[in-house]
Order: sequence, then structure tokens, then C-alpha cells
Amino acid sequence: MQLVVARIGRAHGIKGEVTVEVRTDEPELRLSPGAVLHTEPASAGPLTIETGRVHSGRLLLRFEGVKDRTAAEALRNTLLIAEVDPSELPEEEDEYYDHQLMDLDVVLADGTVIGRITEISHLPSQDLFIVEREDGSEVMIPFVEEIVTEIDLEEQRAVIDPPPGLIDDRAEIASAREAAEGES
Repeated sequence: MQLVVARIGRAHGIKGEVTVEVRTDEPELRLSPGAVLHTEPASAGPLTIETGRVHSGRLLLRFEGVKDRTAAEALRNTLLIAEVDPSELPEEEDEYYDHQLMDLDVVLADGTVIGRITEISHLPSQDLFIVEREDGSEVMIPFVEEIVTEIDLEEQRAVIDPPPGLIDDRAEIASAREAAEGES
């Protein structure tokens, strides 16, 4: 199974290093020297990591055969893809790979079915479940502990406790001004 683990950013310096946007919780495992990664587009790879270091809070990588800024810049926006054993589990107990979460049923604590996870969107601030409802519409559920209260892989379900308005139109009036306008 293949997992996107990073996206190559701009070139850094003149010796072939690139910045990378890390998309894995295990960069030390997936982006270490010697790792061979597939690419998207496929024509850019495969790439073998020669060196890696952190500079000013950013991960910098150099790949075998990429020796100058021009070659590094040509890789910009390329996705780096690692081959992962599907039975492999993340190190932390409350971490999951995307393939484990795909197609899980999303339900409320009382068992009410909301839908099925069809996509996971990785945003800078948090991950989002894209959930397809039975009527074909979609709802986005932030994958945060306060909302997603349980992931049960054996039962193939994600239990949620959504705030008002997240999955329905019954949002509470949050503004005192709106409440005052409603009285007049």
C-alpha cells in the first residue's frame, strides 16, 4: 500500500537540497537517508534520500543524483510516496493511517448513522473526515478528540459528538446581538 509522506517544496541553496512539507507523523521512519520513495508524477522518481536535516524548523532533503539547484527546483511540488505494509500500525495507540479510517461508518453515541468516511483531508491545523451521508450529500467532520470520541476498528465505526450545527441545521444562536435582534 502506498502513503503520501511529503511534498517537495522549493530548492534550498545551490547543492540540490529541497524543503519538504511533511505529511506523515513518522518522518524519522519514512524520510530517513536510504529510503526509496515513489513519486507523483511517477516520471520524477523513484527518489532515494541521500541526506536529511532540519534547518530553521524545516526539513531539508537531498536525493541521490540531484546535485544542483536547477535539478532540485525541477522536483518542486512532487509528492513523495512510501510503500507501507497494510498490516503495519502506527506507533501511538490513538494514531491511525488513512486506509484504516476509510469507509468507517460515522455514528452518534446513540447509534444514529451519519454516513461513511469517503475521504480524509489533511489541513495544516487539523484533519477532516469527508463523510458521505445516505442522501448523497457530504459533511466535513474535524478529526479532533472533542468531536470524534471513539474509533472502533473492529466494529468499523467512528463515534462522534458533534456541536450543534455541524451535521444539521439546528445551530444555537451564539451571538447576544443576534438574540437581541430576534426579540425586537
